Parts: sequence; structure tokens; C-alpha cells
Amino acid sequence: MYYVRAYATNTIGTSYGLEVSLTTSGPQTITDIDGNVYHVITLGTQVWMIENLKTTRLNDGSSIQNVTDSYAWCQQTGPGYCWYDNDQASYGNPYGAIYNFYAASSVKLAPAGWHIPTHDEWMVLTDYLGGLAVAGGKMKEAGTSHWMSPNTGADNSSGFTALPGGYRSSATGEFHNLGMDGYYWTSTSSGSINAYLQYFYYQSAAVSFRSNASLNDGFPVRCVKD
Repeated sequence: MYYVRAYATNTIGTSYGLEVSLTTSGPQTITDIDGNVYHVITLGTQVWMIENLKTTRLNDGSSIQNVTDSYAWCQQTGPGYCWYDNDQASYGNPYGAIYNFYAASSVKLAPAGWHIPTHDEWMVLTDYLGGLAVAGGKMKEAGTSHWMSPNTGADNSSGFTALPGGYRSSATGEFHNLGMDGYYWTSTSSGSINAYLQYFYYQSAAVSFRSNASLNDGFPVRCVKD
């Protein structure tokens, strides 16, 4: 609790205004439709979740298809999700769910009042943190509890806590690179069969991006406030 009042001093003396009180709040949270709670952080002009999305339903209550079969994953033409190695108990925390682009591009995947960031919104964040060459180190979770050594440059000074959740291949339906790479969908398509993603690497302090991810690739998701 803080108390503030204005005052003015001149040759006659000092006069005080009304006392105003205010209370600062602790960490803010947002809850998805499944009841998962996420912490949020303000970075520049944006407000981001600092955990990967875990919802299994769109925010209107409709289910997202849980696709465990490898062949079915590669052929999916609608919103789908899974857990790394189809093992929620081992990987649901902290890595969240893996979504295809049909899910990531849905305006209903994020909780109400939030959305999946566009490529441009990721670039705004990256620029705020010093540019592509160094922002990854400021965004990656520090240490090697989840990231493979050496986890170059990682100090998480931004508080973003990017994690190496790996991905699911659109070609084989297999899972890869847990601990090595942190991939995140954007909601920005690139032509009719590809889309943009951002990624972090355990041997680099940079943030990188690609525009040729397949719509059936599977990556984790972070959300940004509307």
C-alpha cells in the first residue's frame, strides 16, 4: 500500500493536496477454458503468457481433436493437438500441448481477450529485447534443467521463460528435439501451405524464424493479450 499527496512550497509556506492511496498487485494470471492457469508479463507494449498453452478445447467449449496416430497427424486438415511423445503425464508440464497450424491459426484457440501472436508481434517483442541476435538469450529459461548444455546466452532477463518443447513432424508424425529447440507457432500464414514460426536453439542466444513450416507440423504456442 502506498500513500501519495501533492504539495507546493512558496514564500508563504507549504500547501498539501488530498491524500491518495494505491495498492500494487502481484503477478497477474489468466485461466483458459480447461482451468489451466498461466502467469503473464508485460514486455514493452505487449502482455504475454510466460507458460506454453495447454488447452484441449477452443474458447467456445468445442473440443480440439487429440491426434495420437502418426499417419493421421500428417493427414489432418482441421485443428489438432497432442502432447510430446503422446505422453501428457511426462511432458504436459512444463512444455504444454503441441498444435498444428489449423489450431494455431484459429481465433478461438487462446482464452478470450488473448490471441496467438502474428509474426509481426513476435518481431515487436524481439526488437524490444535488442534484436534477433541477442533476444533469445533474454527469453530462454536459464540453466539446463530443461535446455541442453550449454544453453548459450540464456539468462531469462525478460522473464519470458522460453522452453525447448521440440516439435512433431508433418512428414512422419514423429517427435523431435526436446531439450534442444524451442519452437513457437505464429498465426501468420505464408502462402497456402506454409506458415511462420519462431524458434530458439540451445547453442545460440539468437531468435530465429522460418516462413516455410508445414500446416501439419506441430509446435507449442504462447499467447499475447489483445
